[in-house]
Amino acid sequence: MALILGIESSCDETAAALVTSERAILAQRIASQDDAHRPYGGVVPEIAARAHAERLAPLIEGTLADAGLSLGEVDAIAATAGPGLIGGVMVGLVTGKALAMASGKPLIAINHLEGHALSPRLADAGLRFPYALLLVSGGHCQILRVEGVGQYRRMAATIDDALGEAFDKTAKILGLGYPGGPKVERLACSGDARAVHLPRPLLGSREPHFSFAGLKSAVMRARDSGQHRGEDIAASFQQAAIDCVIDRLQRALATMGEVTALVVAGGVAANQAMRAALERLAAAHGLPFSAPPLPLCTDNAAMIAWAGAERHAQGQSDPLDFVARPRWPLDPAADPVRGAGVKA
Repeated sequence: MALILGIESSCDETAAALVTSERAILAQRIASQDDAHRPYGGVVPEIAARAHAERLAPLIEGTLADAGLSLGEVDAIAATAGPGLIGGVMVGLVTGKALAMASGKPLIAINHLEGHALSPRLADAGLRFPYALLLVSGGHCQILRVEGVGQYRRMAATIDDALGEAFDKTAKILGLGYPGGPKVERLACSGDARAVHLPRPLLGSREPHFSFAGLKSAVMRARDSGQHRGEDIAASFQQAAIDCVIDRLQRALATMGEVTALVVAGGVAANQAMRAALERLAAAHGLPFSAPPLPLCTDNAAMIAWAGAERHAQGQSDPLDFVARPRWPLDPAADPVRGAGVKA
């Protein structure tokens, strides 16, 4: 049994976790920065990086203490090396390097997206490759065929906003505050999803890619019209987003080849209405549906440690001069997406 220390600092969550190769999360600590960023309505990179630098070492010490273990008992150290806000990524990666050097343990540099992509396997021991993955978070919106550790085929990406970004911007438009996604979901529970006519960008198009910028703009126009309750706008937005996701997934599944399951991961995977729609889609295609438990959907160190455990089992490690990456695609060979620029 291998024991992996995971470190996550790619955005606004500072986290450390100890995970075994047998899928046991022995300890995990997460320090949220919501209060620091709330006055600005979003994450301020400089504030995030300083908070990571202040909090990470005590978090790691506390995580080891919670498990009653020492650094010397860890088999490897897995740290997020990108993509993300480069200041925060550097804090976590440099800390991981220092611990690896001091302890003589191998360093495993983890792609944050791979952490999300493999996180369902931490919770579901029966999930086998290859599986269809919807990866939806504040910064990323992709459909991938996950063929193995380090083996990803991107089928679709967003050409503008990520879905989590669209939820956060909708929350800002409706004056709900930060973080926005959960607030939109809660407000939508009190609304009528049919009350506001909103567009479904790219619905029915031959390409399986996503677009949410137009939907966000339509939400702003609905608010400015003064004709709709905030609850109805939130519910209508959420339903439009779900309709787009289901349509795009159906298109991708038609060309993906045989898969063992339909899987969702990332922060937006915590949305219960989205999960229910995806579960229905999976059933319609005769596929099992798999999603991580809610604490593993948002950014966390357990998923980074688990990705490290998967790579450690294959004998992989990385040099101490591994460079932090603000952008790091899971499928670097994928064709560019029309109009997407650096987002794809």
